[in-house]
Amino acid sequence: MDHRPGCLLGLLRIGILNSIYNWLQRTIGWKSGSCLGCGCGFFLFIIFVFILMSFIFNTRWFDLVQAFPVI
Repeated sequence: MDHRPGCLLGLLRIGILNSIYNWLQRTIGWKSGSCLGCGCGFFLFIIFVFILMSFIFNTRWFDLVQAFPVI
């Protein structure tokens, strides 16, 4: 049996992720107005895109690393 989350749970996860992302961007990211905002904002964006894709496509990134072991 495939245990996938329902639609409402997925929307709740994306909503929580969005609120955390906005708070972090205001605090240390692009919207903070500091000199480090560009670098930190870009890294936050990349990290949150990976998290969002894992929510949407139900991907576990660490399992992919274990699927291709280094010889």
